[in-house]
Amino acid sequence: MRILVLQHITVEHPGVFREFWAESGHETVAVELDAGDSIPSAVGFDLLVVMGGPMDVWQEDVHQWLIPEKAAIRHWVKDLGRPFLGICLGHQLLAEALGGRVTPMARPEVGLAEIELRPAGQSDPILAGFASRIEIFQWHGAEVSRPPEGSEILATNTACPVQAFRWGRHAYGFQYHCELTSTTVSDWEKVPEYKASLVQALGAEEAERLASVITPKLPAFRAAAKRINENLSAILASTHAASG
Repeated sequence: MRILVLQHITVEHPGVFREFWAESGHETVAVELDAGDSIPSAVGFDLLVVMGGPMDVWQEDVHQWLIPEKAAIRHWVKDLGRPFLGICLGHQLLAEALGGRVTPMARPEVGLAEIELRPAGQSDPILAGFASRIEIFQWHGAEVSRPPEGSEILATNTACPVQAFRWGRHAYGFQYHCELTSTTVSDWEKVPEYKASLVQALGAEEAERLASVITPKLPAFRAAAKRINENLSAILASTHAASG
């Protein structure tokens, strides 16, 4: 399988998923849009993955590559009907590319949180094997305030009602971060925009403790990511079987 990954900052990559994909022999092609890379043709790719970043979906005047990126997402998902996985900013870009709305939150959601699967999430194959309540990790200051028409909200909480959604058969957006590795927090703390939202959400003292709080949770987060990857692999396999 060939996986196209769109990145918006070097430190926000597919994380632990890269390990899983390498173990399975998949080829990953990463495109760094903030560094001026161009989006390649969709031909030959089986999955499009779009990661997070410190910018917002409405900042097209500052980050002009957001315009062709949204068009590429729309073409991939709506015109081609191919599998998609968006995380954080990628989740928001999926929503906006399909006609939804993304707006700033009153307060950033950063650190450990809990989400609840809605009935659609409990029956969706991407979340098969998960309990109805899941501890997750967040780092965002914008949210999908209006999901695109025809989407299914899969997971929610009071801070951000659209924590995960599906559009069509297999285009998925996850607001929360399921890709964590042992260096994620320390890497992201070095990004000024991320550090600012971290302190705003948790306060200076709790912000300094975040890495130590997350460390004992990493095995559980890795197991959850592995389950999502296995579920996604099964979805991809069934897609290939149907198209073949």
